[in-house]
Amino acid sequence: MLQTDEYQDRLNRLEMLKKLKIDPYPSKVQRDYYCKDFLDNFEKLIKKQKNVYLVGRIRNIRLHGKLCFIDIADESSKLQIVIMKSDFKNFSHIRKDSYNTLVQLLDIGDFIQVSGIPYLTKRGEKSIKAITCKILAKSLRPLPDKWSGFKNEEERFRKRYLDILFNPEVKDLIIKKSKFWNSVRQFMQLKGFLEVETPVLENTAGGADARPFVTHHNALNIDVYLRISMGELWQKRLMIAGFEKVFEIGRQFRNEGMDSEHLQDYTQMEFYWAYADYEKGMKLVEELFKYIAKQTFGTLKFRINKFDIDLNKKWKKYDYVKTVKKYTGIDILNSDIKQIELKLKELNIKYDKRGFNITRAIDNLWKYCRKKIAGPGFLINLPVKVSPLAKILKNSNSLLTQRFQVLIAGSELGNGYSELNDPIDQAKRFKEQQKLRDKGDQEAQMYDYEFVQALEYGMPPTCGFGMSERVFSFLSNRSARECQIFPLMRPENKSI
Repeated sequence: MLQTDEYQDRLNRLEMLKKLKIDPYPSKVQRDYYCKDFLDNFEKLIKKQKNVYLVGRIRNIRLHGKLCFIDIADESSKLQIVIMKSDFKNFSHIRKDSYNTLVQLLDIGDFIQVSGIPYLTKRGEKSIKAITCKILAKSLRPLPDKWSGFKNEEERFRKRYLDILFNPEVKDLIIKKSKFWNSVRQFMQLKGFLEVETPVLENTAGGADARPFVTHHNALNIDVYLRISMGELWQKRLMIAGFEKVFEIGRQFRNEGMDSEHLQDYTQMEFYWAYADYEKGMKLVEELFKYIAKQTFGTLKFRINKFDIDLNKKWKKYDYVKTVKKYTGIDILNSDIKQIELKLKELNIKYDKRGFNITRAIDNLWKYCRKKIAGPGFLINLPVKVSPLAKILKNSNSLLTQRFQVLIAGSELGNGYSELNDPIDQAKRFKEQQKLRDKGDQEAQMYDYEFVQALEYGMPPTCGFGMSERVFSFLSNRSARECQIFPLMRPENKSI
């Protein structure tokens, strides 16, 4: 790997530290205050003139003869360190010529510990006058001089640690995302739901229409799937077992395409609520969305994908069949695959032709329509052909289901059902899905014999709902990839 002169210079300084018997990577640290706490309590501390310890990363070094000014930063804030040659005692326990040693061996990016007293400069800047300085970690690569050093998105994502370090908006996004999931957890617990954990590795990938990742389990010598839902079929087993309100927040995996809304591994939340139907579910979900928006962003009004969204407005209900007919002229309940495919071509809608069938045809037509809906609202009356786990809607001639999806800013941000609990009907639908898989539809659901067997013991009427971190990315008005701390990247093609 080609190294710069600066890199080699820092390696040389590292060797000099070692020759002076200075540990460049010690483990023991002394700290009395975060930088922000020190600044907030500055007036009290300067009166006491008590020696204090602070730590941080060097962000700037300025030399003025026998004076050295160092800016350090920790997680909380930045702080100026003033080092006067006449008052400075030691650098990493080196007393002789300690000031000159410090000046020669420290670099921007190094982590240091300083001890000293509060000091107000002539310009009125709150600082600490250092008496001692200890190196905590030597930086071998120079930090970028300014953020413009990152020329493209790929480099930002690959070196996300620098993106976070230099871009306060990214750091704020990470903090907000933590608040987002904490608020989801708080809401569910306030409503009496029990948080559970279900398997990530499964013999049968179930609970969603998605292509799974496959891996090998060495101990059992079998291939298994990484889950594509947040334990949907497992959480329903808990309904059979007698639990009435459960939820799970965790990672799930789908081996599919990547775009601004979709990722291959991401966080999802699903809840299951016994003795509730999809109408009760919609009321709870609307309340959930308002709660997490207020807790995370402090507002119910958002600008997303050129849509002005007010979550406090009355949430509309959109009929699936009527909406598709409104925007495309196609009656999906009375059209065959050839008619829908002709309409897809007419509308210039690109779609995957592998395993293409009537279910995928209808779904692609709907995805074209949803981009025109601002919301907030619920999509209802979805066809049974695209809802293999939902109960049939009464008086619909077995064509529609008790399913709902959250619609905001042209996209689906959540999916729920009155869950199918008829084992005979479920087995029939699994068989139809398996036929689609056998014909090449890798997103069709697998036949799960053990789940059908569990249903045969009896499951109460249940409402289930799931939402992913896409909700957070939409409310943040950023791509899903931007909202992940460390997005998956192709490895750099570089030799060691």
